[in-house]
Amino acid sequence: MKELAGRLTALDPDAGAAVQVIAYFDRLSESRAGLEALVRGAAVLAGVPARLADAERRVQVRVEADGTRRDTDLPPDPAWPSAALTPGRAPALWLERTEAGPSVVDAVILERAAGAVRLVLDRIRGRAPVDDAALVETVLDATAPDQVRLHAARGLGLDPTAQARALAPRDGRPRIIAAHPDAELPAGRLGVGPAVPVLDLPRSWTEARTALRFTADGTPQDPGQRVVYADALGGVALLAGLVVPGAEPPPDVRDLETAAAATPWLLATLYAVASTASLRAAAAEVNVHHSTLQDRLAHAEHQLGWPVRTPQGRLRLQVALTMRALARP
Repeated sequence: MKELAGRLTALDPDAGAAVQVIAYFDRLSESRAGLEALVRGAAVLAGVPARLADAERRVQVRVEADGTRRDTDLPPDPAWPSAALTPGRAPALWLERTEAGPSVVDAVILERAAGAVRLVLDRIRGRAPVDDAALVETVLDATAPDQVRLHAARGLGLDPTAQARALAPRDGRPRIIAAHPDAELPAGRLGVGPAVPVLDLPRSWTEARTALRFTADGTPQDPGQRVVYADALGGVALLAGLVVPGAEPPPDVRDLETAAAATPWLLATLYAVASTASLRAAAAEVNVHHSTLQDRLAHAEHQLGWPVRTPQGRLRLQVALTMRALARP
């Protein structure tokens, strides 16, 4: 192989370099090199950082051109040369080359490295059964021994040294995702727990379920956010402990329900006022003229019995709308 590479280099430098790349990754594969070694090889050969980010198996490895591992939460640049681990799937291996376009050698590095990485992942993790309900429940069970939960996490393809989030969908079936910015969320109403180490996922699950109570359908009759992150609630999360689902709602919530039953536009309009920076922004949100919004708010204040355009009244409205969501069974 060395002799062939030498001859090809004399005729075509790129062809010679490509043969050397192939031989290099063949040697790594034969020695059963791990993921970090393969990504390091890609980075050193290319002379730029290389990154592996396989969302399906929850794997992230980034290595600098000098061979130093340095992971990051920043998403890959779509302009970087990249390769999928499986044909037809999304890119999962990148060379962080910004100064010039991809070369023949880059393409060979990516192709050989991606193939070697795929073999390693299939060997050590297989296809991550990310929807395996039994494994998810084990990971989220605070009473299960740590080693049992770590074993279940590996079965889900989670990296025990990385962070993850618990998800609480409306259907009640828990899910877990890796805590990186481009992680895909399921559709529908969803509470998202904070990013935590794998062994702390029971806490993330508890907070995700609390966050779910703050969500809404996002319709005129149930306005609000469909996805709520627990770590964005702050002190507002304390309201969840004060309002019991299905119990008699607080007086302000009863007033809201009574007024909404007689006025179809009321809830969407009041939510726009409570969640935007100004009345003009609220008018744009519900697609009405500013003067029309003023007329609506005067009508709403008459029905509710308190002002909604003063700072104190707006706060009362925000709390009432939040308690309305929390009071639902």
